[in-house]
Amino acid sequence: MNMQNPPDALRMEHISKTFGPVRALDDVSFVVRPGTVHALCGENGAGKSTLMKILAGVYQPDSGTITVFGEPRRMATPAEALAAGISMLYQELDLAEDMAVYENVFLGREIRSRIPFAVDHAEMIRQTRALCTQYGFAIDATATIRTLTPGQCQIVELLKALVRDARIIVMDEPTSSLSEGEAANLFRIVHDLRRRGLAIIYISHRMEEVKALADDITVLRDGCIAGGDAAERMDVDRIVKLMVGREIREFYPPRSVTPGEVFLEACGLASDEGIRDVGFTVRRGEVVGMAGLVGAGRTETARALFGVQPLTAGEVRLDGRAVRIRKPADAIRNGMALLTEDRKRTGLCTGLPCSWNLMLPNYERTGMKRILKLKHERALCQEYGAKVHVKWRDPDDSVSSLSGGNQQKVLIARWLLADAQLVIFDEPTRGIDVGAKKEVYALINELAARGKAILLISSELTELFGVCDRLLVMRRGRLAGTLDVAETTPEHVMHLAAG
Repeated sequence: MNMQNPPDALRMEHISKTFGPVRALDDVSFVVRPGTVHALCGENGAGKSTLMKILAGVYQPDSGTITVFGEPRRMATPAEALAAGISMLYQELDLAEDMAVYENVFLGREIRSRIPFAVDHAEMIRQTRALCTQYGFAIDATATIRTLTPGQCQIVELLKALVRDARIIVMDEPTSSLSEGEAANLFRIVHDLRRRGLAIIYISHRMEEVKALADDITVLRDGCIAGGDAAERMDVDRIVKLMVGREIREFYPPRSVTPGEVFLEACGLASDEGIRDVGFTVRRGEVVGMAGLVGAGRTETARALFGVQPLTAGEVRLDGRAVRIRKPADAIRNGMALLTEDRKRTGLCTGLPCSWNLMLPNYERTGMKRILKLKHERALCQEYGAKVHVKWRDPDDSVSSLSGGNQQKVLIARWLLADAQLVIFDEPTRGIDVGAKKEVYALINELAARGKAILLISSELTELFGVCDRLLVMRRGRLAGTLDVAETTPEHVMHLAAG
């Protein structure tokens, strides 16, 4: 091997991956040099996580090849990826909270004792302490994970990677739950790992981090490589332009509604989920979008408004009247509706019929609080199902038998029947096809035309620009700005969201 021209740490060439009708990756080629930090950027849903899960052996590509330090590899399982020296630090940390640091570090790789059927705890503690000393990690090897800060937990994940002799470490949004001090310590560690010859793939939406850490930058958009270069030749404007360079699609239906009086006024909202001093208004007939990166506080704001997570500060006013919302039932009684971001886990009862899912919050207001009137129930389901064009064989069919788009329509029909005055849509088009998306947008327009106030949370900037009148941009639990869609650009939104 020519040591003057060492092989690339990683070459992923012509990688494609589909999930049903969705093409998540399309002929993606990605190269990482040894001893460098390579930033992988892109909007939510651009394909970053899918590409890295293929590298980590979680998914199998439909086509393409992977070469690690000059050696062709097929990552059929996560174990094979680990054996190839690839370790992935997920955004959601994977630690056993009631076990000690050293036990987590050696989990699955325990050092055997000379005593049969026993492990050598003393040796594992010694090796953990030695690694901490070598890399300058200030952490107690015997501490229980539950007692550690988020930053210390990130260090434990790094220790797990190092004890497995990782040569390539993937970090997925590693600072999303860290304080400023903990993030600064992580940056020091990343620089040290790079100096020691490790290759770091760094996924982040935060442009200041990308520019501070990266040697090379690659941008994914819609499952394809949008561009990439050495970090010194990639300024923030160019990165953002590559991330959001799509045109507004034709399937956003036109809307000409003049917003009316303010219906929702949120003042100084705060909750234990991390939102702080959030205030905004939504008028009748207005569609207000909420933009922001993963962990910015968008869903947490919706949960606080709807009473899922109690407010610790702030006031909510509806139609000029202060209301106290301590639980979702209070929100529903006050004319609010929430379509959650995960319809299967927190929106639908998937084992129940479509009719029950549509009627659940509506039995009391339709005169069926104590006694069901089956003919009346069926008539309401057919009426409101027809209004949203839901495709079902029969309202009594299980809701799990419907497509994702039709499941979403059942939830919209639920809140149409409830005659909600404020409808909060959290990622309403996630996981549904283009045709169903257009129908959802048309339903949002129809609600606005009826004078309903709409709050739309979405990770897709093109969706927000295609549907909304105004945008609220969230960053780290706070409102970073309020923008008129007609007077701003996706680049400006990304700048506010990423800081």
